Amino acid sequence: MAKEPMLKFVDVAREMPSKRDAAERAGDFREIYSEYVEQKANEQASRCSQCGVPYCQSHCPLHNNIPDWLRLTAEGRLQEAYEISQATNTFPEICGRICPQDRLCEGNCVIEQSGHGTVTIGSVEKYITDTAWDKGWVMPIAPKKERTESVGIIGAGPGGLAAADVLRRQGVQVTVYDRYDRSGGLLTYGIPGFKLEKDIVMRRNEQLEKGGVDFQLNCNVGEDLSFEYIRGKHDAVVIATGVYQTRELKAPGVGAQGVVRAIDFLTASNRKSFGDSVPEFESGELNAEGKNVVVIGGGDTAMDCVRTSIRQGATSVKCLYRRDRANMPGSQREVANAEEEGVEFVWLAAPKGFATEGDVASGVMVQKMRLGAPDATGRQSPEVIEGADYVEKADLIITALGFTPEDLPTLWEQPELEVTRWGTVKADFRTHETNMDGVYAVGDIVRGASLVVWAIRDGREAAESILARFAAAGAIAAE
Repeated sequence: MAKEPMLKFVDVAREMPSKRDAAERAGDFREIYSEYVEQKANEQASRCSQCGVPYCQSHCPLHNNIPDWLRLTAEGRLQEAYEISQATNTFPEICGRICPQDRLCEGNCVIEQSGHGTVTIGSVEKYITDTAWDKGWVMPIAPKKERTESVGIIGAGPGGLAAADVLRRQGVQVTVYDRYDRSGGLLTYGIPGFKLEKDIVMRRNEQLEKGGVDFQLNCNVGEDLSFEYIRGKHDAVVIATGVYQTRELKAPGVGAQGVVRAIDFLTASNRKSFGDSVPEFESGELNAEGKNVVVIGGGDTAMDCVRTSIRQGATSVKCLYRRDRANMPGSQREVANAEEEGVEFVWLAAPKGFATEGDVASGVMVQKMRLGAPDATGRQSPEVIEGADYVEKADLIITALGFTPEDLPTLWEQPELEVTRWGTVKADFRTHETNMDGVYAVGDIVRGASLVVWAIRDGREAAESILARFAAAGAIAAE
């Protein structure tokens, strides 16, 4: 009898793919982790304990069948592993790179709880799908039968693209409208290349386009086309705009030159990686080279900004966060990577305003904080330490304080579109349908700023709801 290929976590230690030296990787925007070789991927997959109740799967928003594709990888049945992986996930190679596995699947791995170190789920997922692309196992979208129904999707981010993929595979006619010149949303312009190289995203965009998805780019709904026009043209509409409106500080010096928004900074950097002309980058406005940079915030966007600043050649990079390390919302893995690359974290520090010299910012006025009683979320609330203020000198200050939704009912002249008190679109959490018949909403525009994997889940579920709607309409017509 062949030796059991699994349950090797006692004998085989957890081992991530090798990471490039910090000094080397800080000089470019290429991904920092190398790829597993086949033997190492099989070995690490074999550490899975094949739990009767797989917490990794239940804590994955897509409920990916992780134990099964780990076992198939350990057995060398990689094409089957890919088929299982892609059955529940539209973009497994993207999730394998950018999902916060330490908070989701890996963070809930049973062998991690028993002290043996989690299975490297994300790295194996990335390896499986990268191999599938290399081997030609990723098949073009080819519906068995074309359908007459059409769906308009507003937003070419992960939620919109996931919905487009599911619908197109069933022969539905799909048009995606997006304000940018390339599809992908934050995958293209928000996330830096050292976490997600852009050819990975462009490859999926090309697959969707070759599969029959019609992309209407440089199209700002509400200006270039009305929402009413799109709704009238299609049998259903999916709102997948994301949230791009930056949460602003209300403090002295906010409008000073040298205080910039995270989304503008990251978009400029990513456009440069495509070879685009970016006047704001060339002028130095959105370029950290030779500057003392301060980033305000503690989420993943802040981590993207500090690590991008290092790569642009900043003289120094500091990150201010009002709580301590244990209470920050960003990935601890990203914090560790940033520290290795030379970023200094200033904990328990909150901005009070910006010091200026004329119209130019010269630093951040910082209030020192301490942690008090827990707030409604269970995290300790930061409290100001009186008399401990100081100025953190800076030439470039990047605010990464989160995002809020645009006022879609006003922008699109659709006052009947129901939104929450936070401005997000109200949608049924199962079907994703809004209060407007045939109009669905997915991703951050419903959840608020959230994870890519949740947007993918929403997009897939909304597509299934739309297909069920079309099936019901067809059954009624046939009677």
